[in-house]
Amino acid sequence: MYIPRFYEEKDWNEIEQLIREFGFAILVSAQNQVPIATHVPLELSKNESGDWILVGHISKVNQQCKIFDGQSTLMAIFTGPHAYVSPSWYNHKNVPAWNYKAVHVYGKARIMEGEERIKALSKMMDRYEHLHAANPTKIEEVPDSILEGDFRGLVAFEIKIERFEAASKLSQNRDAESYQTVIDNLKTSDSYDSKRIAEEMEKRKK
Repeated sequence: MYIPRFYEEKDWNEIEQLIREFGFAILVSAQNQVPIATHVPLELSKNESGDWILVGHISKVNQQCKIFDGQSTLMAIFTGPHAYVSPSWYNHKNVPAWNYKAVHVYGKARIMEGEERIKALSKMMDRYEHLHAANPTKIEEVPDSILEGDFRGLVAFEIKIERFEAASKLSQNRDAESYQTVIDNLKTSDSYDSKRIAEEMEKRKK
């Protein structure tokens, strides 16, 4: 990812928070020099060795499964909040911009089998059920006939994180007056992302 110096995000706490909040990622790999991408939720965790990992699952018929060989590098793209920035908000003439937060994570994947696979899928289900459902369903409540049928069609995987790139493009290159005017205008927007970007800018204001 191309990241100008003043937009580069190095704070792991910020990166971790974005991955956890915006966990529906794009998993990218290449096969025969052709890019392949899958939209999939990925769970950030640590393995027994203390390494940061991403855990997810995709359909067994997805061609990307062939990349889960422990040798090929995959990239997971996490897109955070983003918002349009009008040049009319600056105290000088300029062009439009787009503020955003994003993380690219790189690593190799291995397939998870047996009890390890069940635990990983159960953990992910529990997390999202408690986040989104008034009456969360546990994996134990799903009939075995349905669970076994679904499991047969899934491949669970773990990606050990080898490196990451992160950008927080938040008008850091603007003067103090323009920076504040961008915040003020984003706050009045009906877009949820605009308000979130304004909050991020407020947090980083010097």
